[in-house]
Amino acid sequence: MSLLNLFGSKQTSKVVSDQLRSFLNDFSIEVMPRTAAKIEAFNDILPKKTRIYIAHIEGVPIDEMINTAKRIQHEGFEVIPHFPARIIENQLMLEDWIKTYREEANIDQALILAGGVDKPHGVFENSMQLVETELFNKYNFKNLYFAGHPEGNKDIDPDGTKKNVNDALIWKQKLKERTDINLTLTTQFCFEADPVIKWAQELMQNGINIPIHIGVAGPAKLQTLIKFSIACGVGVSLKVLQKRAKDVKKLLLPFEPNDFLESLALHKKNNPNCNIKNIHFFPLGGIKTTANWIKDAT
Repeated sequence: MSLLNLFGSKQTSKVVSDQLRSFLNDFSIEVMPRTAAKIEAFNDILPKKTRIYIAHIEGVPIDEMINTAKRIQHEGFEVIPHFPARIIENQLMLEDWIKTYREEANIDQALILAGGVDKPHGVFENSMQLVETELFNKYNFKNLYFAGHPEGNKDIDPDGTKKNVNDALIWKQKLKERTDINLTLTTQFCFEADPVIKWAQELMQNGINIPIHIGVAGPAKLQTLIKFSIACGVGVSLKVLQKRAKDVKKLLLPFEPNDFLESLALHKKNNPNCNIKNIHFFPLGGIKTTANWIKDAT
């Protein structure tokens, strides 16, 4: 196989199954304002109405986020901006963000998360506090997405348990039951399917019936994925990358998510009513590289 094929060509490095093609019909993808600015036209690389999350990293001005949202929305895509609790100083700032997204960009959905900041900038520490202000309801946000953690999260549970994560899931389930807001869990990216499937099944067994969108790292160099995985606290499935890194031949090749996604797609095919509904791509190797892989796979 040529290097052209390996680095985002007219065919993926593995043939995908019909069940995976079907599973990829309604995917979402994440961008940042600075990476979005490099894309001349999203219509050239993504299907119309794709859900595009806009990641809000600490230090990015809200005006830059709003302008990116307006531009992508204008191109015909569904926009889901991040609301990281720990970089929002107070309720006044939160309302300003929500109101501006709603009125200037016609946004009515959001990903609400704590955010990767050790020390909160103000009064908010977690996603639940943002929702409890009732501001998303005030401005008629119809779809709220929350971060999911199949492998736990040491920022939330420093002791290595899943107690706080599970308590938060119970709170979100109760929110779903008492409101007409559509809730979804969008997970951190993982690399091993079995723990993800087991986690999803356990949620159902514990009465958590919120739909799940599974986070997937798009094709990227192995070193890039390992770096992001460590920075983002990816858990046990990191061993999949570490094992691959021991093979010098594989170390030099881009890592593609075929095996992971095929396992999820097979589970979905065999369990059509399961709570795993869609795939959310983190384009760690570049949005065009990920978009090309998706296009070739579908």
